[in-house]
Amino acid sequence: METRIALIGIIVDDVSATDKLNSILHDFGKYIIGRMGIPYRQKDVCIISVVIDAPNDVISSLSGKLGMVPGINIKTVYSKV
Repeated sequence: METRIALIGIIVDDVSATDKLNSILHDFGKYIIGRMGIPYRQKDVCIISVVIDAPNDVISSLSGKLGMVPGINIKTVYSKV
């Protein structure tokens, strides 16, 4: 099955959403290449970037599930490769 590389940018506005966020990411763990989180304490938000290598439907599913979690905002960028 053909896969694509994507970057999912996540901004967590409500820290109580992190448990649900981490649970979703754990479910898709076999596709995640790397993850970086930066707490921005002055603005009381967390910025997380997740790099994933997966089929399009898996990337869409992950993005959709993350997008439905209250308190977080996400954007997904796909590679052309």
